[in-house]
Amino acid sequence: MHSSHPVLPNKLHIQTIMSDAPNQPERAASLTPEMIDFASKMYEAARQGDVSTFEQALPAGLPPNLTNDKGDTLLMLAAYHGHADLVKVLIQHGADPNRLNDRGQSPLAGAVFKKEDAVIQELLEGGADPEYGQPSAAECVTMFKQEDTWKEKFDAAPGKGQAGKTRWADKKD
Repeated sequence: MHSSHPVLPNKLHIQTIMSDAPNQPERAASLTPEMIDFASKMYEAARQGDVSTFEQALPAGLPPNLTNDKGDTLLMLAAYHGHADLVKVLIQHGADPNRLNDRGQSPLAGAVFKKEDAVIQELLEGGADPEYGQPSAAECVTMFKQEDTWKEKFDAAPGKGQAGKTRWADKKD
């Protein structure tokens, strides 16, 4: 596949060069400078809310749960930076709304912290569990005195209490 997009490489074989599994040092050691540069561009595109980049890259094979060295997924970066449209696109392409970063934080808790109401709504509709993470989004709502805005919606969230039971849950032995 050839791309005229300024960020995407000419030949996009992302599945073979990138992993969506967090913290795989043996995999990181085998990444070329070009791969690292490409991943960095994807993380920056998520921070900037560049929907068009992801509308091309995700169908071409970009793992929707691509994770950086801090455990932040593309979804976490988009959510934290207030990009509701990109959050929706990422979830539609299989991004896990309950994937925690290395600090145990969820995208939903990050959105609550930043008071990103549209992002919170997209995450809830996409199956985010308000009780998952440390602190959980539900705890953040209390901490930041936003109960009037979110408590009722969190209580009715389709993903409430489901993070450990969803198709995305990490398997723990």
